[in-house]
Amino acid sequence: MTEPPQTEEGWFVLHDFRNVDWDAWRDAPDRERERAIAEGVEYLADHEAVADADEGTSAVFSVVGDKADLMVMHLRPTLDHLSTAERRFEHTALGEYTEQATSYVSVTEVSGYVSDAYFAEDEEEVDEGLKQYIEGKIKPDLPDDEYVCFYPMDKRRGEEVNWYDLPFDERADLMAGHGETARKWGGKVDQIISSSLGLDDWEWGVTLFAGDAVDIKDIVYELRFDDATSKYGEFGSFYVGRRFPPTDLGAYLRGETVPTGDEGHHHGESDGHHHGEGDHHGDGEHHGDGESHHDGDEHHGDDEDEADAGDIRGELEDLDIYAGQPHGEDVYATVLYSEADAEEVSEEVDGLRGNFEHYDTHVKTAVYEGTYTDRVAVVSIWDTASAAETAAGFLSDLPGVVERAGEESGFGTMGMFYTVKPDYQEEFVEKFDTVGGMLEEMDGHFETDLMVNREDENDMFIASQWRSQEDAMAFFRSDAFRDTVQWGRDVLADRPRHVFLA
Repeated sequence: MTEPPQTEEGWFVLHDFRNVDWDAWRDAPDRERERAIAEGVEYLADHEAVADADEGTSAVFSVVGDKADLMVMHLRPTLDHLSTAERRFEHTALGEYTEQATSYVSVTEVSGYVSDAYFAEDEEEVDEGLKQYIEGKIKPDLPDDEYVCFYPMDKRRGEEVNWYDLPFDERADLMAGHGETARKWGGKVDQIISSSLGLDDWEWGVTLFAGDAVDIKDIVYELRFDDATSKYGEFGSFYVGRRFPPTDLGAYLRGETVPTGDEGHHHGESDGHHHGEGDHHGDGEHHGDGESHHDGDEHHGDDEDEADAGDIRGELEDLDIYAGQPHGEDVYATVLYSEADAEEVSEEVDGLRGNFEHYDTHVKTAVYEGTYTDRVAVVSIWDTASAAETAAGFLSDLPGVVERAGEESGFGTMGMFYTVKPDYQEEFVEKFDTVGGMLEEMDGHFETDLMVNREDENDMFIASQWRSQEDAMAFFRSDAFRDTVQWGRDVLADRPRHVFLA
């Protein structure tokens, strides 16, 4: 008998596909339509808030094409929760105008392909990072990405090619290669893999999430050429759609574009949204005392912060200064400062980075040394805000962590990452000396330091503190800075990636 991998299961999953009876909907009196919308919004909002269980997650998506109109996705601790959710929908007034086009039942799963040591419960071999990675797979958050694609799949078991006849080691190698291919889309495509063996017609359900629907097409296309898929993969029907908040249900039924953009928070920010202990959640991006430090690409929950970030970006763009793209460069960063010895901090970060690299969402964690101060900056970049927040919780325990660079208060830290062409590294530092001298004479300036990556001298982070936004903008409007920007186009390997706002 071929050795099967061990598995561990988490939440049960229901993909509930619904068709709207559009003829009946058009003929219904306005009063009945309003009642159906109100009960539909209440149902969807309650389930996104997970009012029916201690943990889980839910979302609603519009579906493009003739296979269905809506997809409601539920993840819950038990099958009974899914059954109740499914039947409760039928008892809403909205249920009278829909019928179930199809459904899919599965359960989130990780297997021994990920880590034999985890299933052997070998505490010395399984670090906390791997445990959290696995927990995040079996009790996942639904990503904020708007576009979704769901499809079922099998591993081929034909007479000539049979996945289940392969030795475990060979299957594990194929799956490792499959994972390497998929990681090319880190930060662009998220996935939830759930097992449906014994639960539905196929062996697995795959749900992909992306900010750009083309990325979904591209990852599926490239993975078709992967050996684990080209030889052994078989696929069912594909469903593609777009997520929208429950409050947009009326707009959807009126034929308007959803999401409308009128809601005050992102899809994953419902106040009542419950998660398991292993998900990527923290108390915010930390500076040692728990205060938040937000990068300019982050989607802030506070409307005032969002407006401030937008104002600053607009002003910088008017000056022809690149200020990052809040909805294009969908990455998130945590920045902490430490006054401990750089070597000591680096050793600690090396250990944490080894754990972070278990996560597909990890982009980079690096230690930067100050050129003009004894401080170091620890920067950790992730594909999701929740992962960055979790990392901040670990990083805040590093030795010597302080609130931010310097002891002053005010507008906070503003800075950019620069990657310099190697031939211009010394020249860049010299140019910064000139600009730094000018900064010291400017009103409202507290401190600016050039932070250099300990592992790559061409990778730099400039941390600049100001009393107010207007003081900082006075610098950006100066002729000296304009000349520096023009000069930088020749010496930088790429454009500055982030503007940080504290």
